[in-house]
Amino acid sequence: MVSMSSSDGVNVAIPPYHFLHVLDNNTNVTRLVSGPATFFRKSNEKIIKLPQRMITVTIKEYCIISNPVKKDDNGDIVMDEFCQASLTYGDVEYRFAQPPFPLYPGEEIMKEVTSLTVLAQNKALLLSALINFKSEDGVDRVAGEQWLFEGPGVYRPRKEVEVLSARTAEMISPNSALFVRALMDFKDRDGQKRVYGEEWLVKSVGAYMVGAYEERVDVIEAYNLDEKRALHVKAKRTHVDNFGKRRKHGEEWLITHLDTESHIPSVNEEVVQVVSPIVLASNNYCIICDPVNEEGVPRIGKKLLVRGEKAFFLMPGEDLDDGIMDVYVLGQSDGIILRALEKHGEEWLITHLDTESHIPSVNEEVVQVVSPIVLASNNYCIICDPVNEEGVPRIGKKLLVRGEKAFFLMPGEDLDDGIMDVYVLGQSDGIILRALESFQDGNAARTAGEEWMLTGPLEYVPPIEVEVVTVRKAIPLDENEGIYVRDKRSGQVRAVIGSTYLLNQDEELWPKKLSPAVEKILRANKDPQGERADYRKRGGDGEEEEWDPTRVITYRVPHNAAVHIYDYKGKKSRVVFGPERVMLGPDEEFTLLSLSGGKPKRTNIIKTICLLLGPDFCTDVLVVETADHARLSIQLSYNWQFQVSIKPTQEEATKLFSQPDFVGDFCKTIAARVRGIVASVNFDQFHKNSASLIRQSVFGTDPDDKIGDILLFPQNNLVVTSVDVQAVEPVDQRTRDALQKSVQLAIEITSNSQEASARQEAERLDQEARGKLERQRIKDEAKAEEARRGLLELQVELAALESTGQAKAEAQSRVEAALISTQAEVKKARLEAEAEKIKTDAELERLKLAREAELDYIQKKGHLNLECKMRDVEIETAYFLKRVQALGAENLRHIACAGPERDVRMLRALNLKSTLITDGRSPVNLLDATTGLIGQARSTVHVRQSDDEVTATEPIDEDGYMVRRISLDDMPYVHIYPFVSLPHHPSAAAFSTVGMCPAD
Repeated sequence: MVSMSSSDGVNVAIPPYHFLHVLDNNTNVTRLVSGPATFFRKSNEKIIKLPQRMITVTIKEYCIISNPVKKDDNGDIVMDEFCQASLTYGDVEYRFAQPPFPLYPGEEIMKEVTSLTVLAQNKALLLSALINFKSEDGVDRVAGEQWLFEGPGVYRPRKEVEVLSARTAEMISPNSALFVRALMDFKDRDGQKRVYGEEWLVKSVGAYMVGAYEERVDVIEAYNLDEKRALHVKAKRTHVDNFGKRRKHGEEWLITHLDTESHIPSVNEEVVQVVSPIVLASNNYCIICDPVNEEGVPRIGKKLLVRGEKAFFLMPGEDLDDGIMDVYVLGQSDGIILRALEKHGEEWLITHLDTESHIPSVNEEVVQVVSPIVLASNNYCIICDPVNEEGVPRIGKKLLVRGEKAFFLMPGEDLDDGIMDVYVLGQSDGIILRALESFQDGNAARTAGEEWMLTGPLEYVPPIEVEVVTVRKAIPLDENEGIYVRDKRSGQVRAVIGSTYLLNQDEELWPKKLSPAVEKILRANKDPQGERADYRKRGGDGEEEEWDPTRVITYRVPHNAAVHIYDYKGKKSRVVFGPERVMLGPDEEFTLLSLSGGKPKRTNIIKTICLLLGPDFCTDVLVVETADHARLSIQLSYNWQFQVSIKPTQEEATKLFSQPDFVGDFCKTIAARVRGIVASVNFDQFHKNSASLIRQSVFGTDPDDKIGDILLFPQNNLVVTSVDVQAVEPVDQRTRDALQKSVQLAIEITSNSQEASARQEAERLDQEARGKLERQRIKDEAKAEEARRGLLELQVELAALESTGQAKAEAQSRVEAALISTQAEVKKARLEAEAEKIKTDAELERLKLAREAELDYIQKKGHLNLECKMRDVEIETAYFLKRVQALGAENLRHIACAGPERDVRMLRALNLKSTLITDGRSPVNLLDATTGLIGQARSTVHVRQSDDEVTATEPIDEDGYMVRRISLDDMPYVHIYPFVSLPHHPSAAAFSTVGMCPAD
């Protein structure tokens, strides 16, 4: 809290356990002021640190102070000659649990209050000495020395020690060991000297704290050994193993379960692998290469045959030759070929006839396990180099074997083309044969190289002397299909069309070769009318049909088109008009048309064999030059067609194909005519009359200067019917710019003239408006003067009337004000009366509605109560009725008559004729008592039955009951009601049903 004072300056309240620093500006000495106190600052003092809480360190905490104050032997603060606390600059002080303390001027807290490090069991800190000192336990520490502070305990840091790291004890479980390496020369926990780099195993079970100069390398687990696991170990260096045997560097040995149940490799041992046993069943065997002797030394180059049942481990250096092998069990259809590895390499075959199973000896080599050759009834094979009865191969011989049969190939025998199927020929099949050597084929003598054909149906197995050239099937052909057949003897080619045909041994299919362009057109199979523009698409030929050059080439000529075919052998041609199907003979070719295309027209763009007869159109772009040397680019479109009669002659049809590129020819002709007529006129004239000039140049004029209608080319009867000018633009850029500039100038001139006309018209209208405005201004000034004169006259009259009119006006205004006030009061009273009337009517209407609502509510409530009562009476009636029916008439009669009969019997027993019993407080009317005691009385009573009041006259008996006869289910009943007087209605009585009994 800091408060201001006018006389003493600033005064500061210092709470308990707080402090502040004050600087004396005169002596430049800073002093400490501790609370609780109130500090009054002098004019020469300055508070450089406001009140702060003292530092509190509990028993489990510490802090670090830099530049601590000096203390004497008694623990008091050392002051210098200026009464300022002396500091140890550059030093630090660890402060532990103590009363709250302040920071003297110059002291700084280097580390805030921090909890002390608590080490649990199996925890430690690795410490290093920064300087030489003597520890609290009296041990002299040298700078750089390292040691462990192990838990459990609380570590109190000090300035001479540095904490390098925290460590946790390594847990060594059974069948494991800790691999440790020495970082320098020292003595371990057991007092054993260790040198730098030394490695050893710690096998004691439990927690092991790695020392300050020890390094944990790894935890090594023990290998559990049993009948199925063994350990292949290699020595890293010469040493004595765990079994007391000296091992040399690089030596390998095997440790099995017979040696130990579990093994932890030492630091001098390396585990090569965990070895599994070799398990041989009764039908297994193996060959061990380089087996070891009794001393464990491998016998290089030796082999050992081991047959099952048996299980063993391979010793280091031993290996299996081809692993575990099965005993060769030979069935009735099996055999085995063996080769002797020693002596001469003889091969032989062992079958089931020799033995049921065979284990090759170390001097035998199994070449292969042979499966039998099984031939079905439709199979056969040819054996090359068959063996004779003595097992000697007959080199160069062959043997035909046909099924059904099963046999083994002897060593040296081989099959020629494997197992083959018997040739089964149908009725439309044939087989062509060739004799490999001369032989007698039944009644026919066959010579080597002779070919002949057999037709089906038959089943054929070729003998050894015969070679099957090919098997042919009949080719089915439709009436629009055919094939090209060539006779191999004469070389003649013919077309077979419209019938199934089987080639004989002297015939073969002949592939017809076409030019690449024609073949491409036929492969593409495009519509020449709908897809004629596809030449513009690069690589857009689409999918091609399957092409068979041996088939007769057919082409569908579309409608209004023609195809030209030339027979090179007969030197004659023919033209086919569509729609028609064309079938080429062996020596016929299509005439290829190479037409111009594109804009402008370029040659050899469109390749086709079909000539379209039109009408059709084409577009061309040509460059012309006018008489004034203006070069123009004109795009023209022509409509054309061929003039062909209905039944054209051969000469007329041939004329259609007289020009291979009729498009390019007529486009060039028309372009020449157009250039000629354009060159004779200047640009302006051509620009104005371009269409008529072009039509005139194309179609010409008659003697009457009338432009013609068509242009006929008599060479091929081509007719151009119309020309359309689609675009005209200059070619030269300067001409194009000049034309554009002239057009812009014309537009500018037109716009300028229109602007000038508009400006002139605007000026004229402005002058007229100004004249009208000036005339109007003069008239307005005249009118203003006239009005000013009238104003002066009115001002004079007003001054005259002002004196008399003011009094009149004041009086008149007072009268009017009174009149207005009176009318306002009257209107106010009338409105108040109307408002009161409206309020009264509204209140009456509200009360009326409230009364009506209340009446309606009461009425509805009464109806609801009435309905409830009616329902209660109905329920009660039904209840009593059911009770009466349940009790029965006889029981009801006895119940109803029991009371009166009892009273009668009592009175009779007392022999009393009349009796009056009173309590002495109630008055008794003796005058009327006789009426109640004597006889029966008939009176009119109100009876409520089913919530309806009825008037009934019934006799009342002496017991106060009214008995009423009723009929239920056609049976007479007596209805009995007790009599109760109604206090509010002396002449009325209420009855409630007591019971019913039969009338008899």
